[in-house]
Parts: sequence; structure tokens; C-alpha cells
Amino acid sequence: MAFTQPELTWRKSSHSTSDGSNCVEVAELSGGGRAVRDSKNPGGPVLRFTAGEWAAFIGGVVDGEFD
Repeated sequence: MAFTQPELTWRKSSHSTSDGSNCVEVAELSGGGRAVRDSKNPGGPVLRFTAGEWAAFIGGVVDGEFD
């Protein structure tokens, strides 16, 4: 499924740098999935995750799997 950026609302952490240029941005997709991109290249590649994949990732973060 292709999508254009105006269809998505991108968010980044409030802990991001003040100029906002070195961030990972996340947008919610229909069905609960997420899209992820690099703020340095907003027109570049976008990774898409299903709701289940995103939930597994967040669970791993909470459980410290990536520390």
C-alpha cells in the first residue's frame, strides 16, 4: 500500500534535539500499525509495521530487550 506524507501525522519524542533534525518520527496507520522515518530525510524511505509488530517492539522496549 502506497501512501503520501500529507496523509500521515508525524510525531517525535519531546526529548528530541531542539532543532529536531536527528530524530525518529512515528505516524499512526489505519488498523493500528505505525510508520517510522528519519527526520533528516522526511522524503526518504518509510518503514511500516503492523499493529502486532509494533506491539511486540514496544513490549521489547519495556522489557529492556534492547538495552
